[in-house]
Amino acid sequence: MIINLHGPATDRNKGQRLCAPPGLVPLATTMEFETVIGLEVHAQLKTKSKIFCNCTTEFGKPPNTNTCPVCLGMPGVLPVLNRQVVEFAIKMAIATNCVIAGLNQFARKNYFYPDLPKGYQVSQFDLPIAQHGYVDIEVDGKARRIGLTRIHMEEDAGKLIHDDVKPQSYVDLNRTGVPLIEIVSEPDIRSAEEAAAYLKKLHAILRYLDICDGNMQEGSFRCDANISLRQVGQKELGTRTELKNMNSFRNVQRALEFEVRRQRDVLLDGGKVVQETLLWDADRNVTNSMRGKEEAHDYRYFPDPDLVPVVIDEPWVARIKESMPELPDAKKQRFIETLQFNEEDASILTSSWELADYFESALSLYPDAKKLGNWIKTEMMRELKGEDGLDILAFPVTPENLAALLALIDKGTISGKIAKTVFDEMMKSGKDAQTIVKEKNLVQMSDEGDLIQIVQQIVQENPQQVADFKGGKTKLMGFFVGQLMQKTKGKANPKMANELFMQELSK
Repeated sequence: MIINLHGPATDRNKGQRLCAPPGLVPLATTMEFETVIGLEVHAQLKTKSKIFCNCTTEFGKPPNTNTCPVCLGMPGVLPVLNRQVVEFAIKMAIATNCVIAGLNQFARKNYFYPDLPKGYQVSQFDLPIAQHGYVDIEVDGKARRIGLTRIHMEEDAGKLIHDDVKPQSYVDLNRTGVPLIEIVSEPDIRSAEEAAAYLKKLHAILRYLDICDGNMQEGSFRCDANISLRQVGQKELGTRTELKNMNSFRNVQRALEFEVRRQRDVLLDGGKVVQETLLWDADRNVTNSMRGKEEAHDYRYFPDPDLVPVVIDEPWVARIKESMPELPDAKKQRFIETLQFNEEDASILTSSWELADYFESALSLYPDAKKLGNWIKTEMMRELKGEDGLDILAFPVTPENLAALLALIDKGTISGKIAKTVFDEMMKSGKDAQTIVKEKNLVQMSDEGDLIQIVQQIVQENPQQVADFKGGKTKLMGFFVGQLMQKTKGKANPKMANELFMQELSK
């Protein structure tokens, strides 16, 4: 009897590790697997009205109030395509290096679900608006190019709200008909880290273009992942599963890491991966089976008879291209070449258009890009990433006030240490730096006559440290300057402090 125990198995729903029986040693194996991931990203477009009617797309309205006979699928109604949806899709196609179709067509995707009032979804199938694009990502210093199969336009479905107490669900059709673009990648992604980097890149592009607000908690930017494993060197793809219900970059990465481990354990135990759709349970860190995975033929696609094909000519594409803003990769490269930032710093400062815009607004008033960038990376990013999760658009320290604060340091009005105290007060009160410095009497002490007396006092009070410094322990200069800062409550000019101590200790 041969026991195949190449690796530990995992119970998908309970997360328990299943081990070999006592006394049995797992057989060695040289089997290695390659992870293959393809992502389907749905981005809700920032249009004021829905894709085929005039209903508002505003989020948070009372259930079933943003509806009309068209988006409810009433008999006899006719959809009318929102032109801005097409233009937003073209922008994303240009930004991701896609080939834009001169002729594209809407199709009906047929399936039954309680929040789909028409019994079908208007989408695109064999004639999408764009195909064959790519985005470049970087993980652990290695550049990778991820291909895009297609971008297509479609309408969103409604939303089911499940009762936490009673065994019943409610249907909210406000989201029905909200415009989406679906961005489908090639199966080029080889790890959960690459998937997260790819998603962040798409998210940044959409935000820079200002065509999607990117709010994952509200469902404006959501992702489904197709994942399979195959033996290294094998050309054929393995059996894939589809992951849903991932509402953050972190959850996407965690869910994919879990599914890689689960499929690997199944294959090493001699089992077969079942093609199915899985839901990610973020509270328990496991996947749960939802349903068998549908194929394209299950949806019975056919051209929508109520919508004419969309014709896109070159002049239209050219006009849209001219109106587009500078995109993340181009801005990052400009920061490296013209402002002399390194790769890491440029990536941080261009990670979102809001942060890049904040930096450039402050830079127009304060010319030292490096010092400004360092303040944003340290003091500002600490607040943005803190427990409160501040939104940079509502950040209490404006670019103008940050520039003015750094100017006070350069003038010698305050020290760098005092500037951090002033910054904290600016965060709390929203006041400008000059006002806070005056109110709290934080002006830097730069009068040599006042400082030399305190320096001499510190030297007299610490004879042992003086002797050690003169004996060659020059690092004690930090001790002396620290004593001065304590006595002056951080207001002493650090440069002058070092000069005065050197002068006094060399006697």
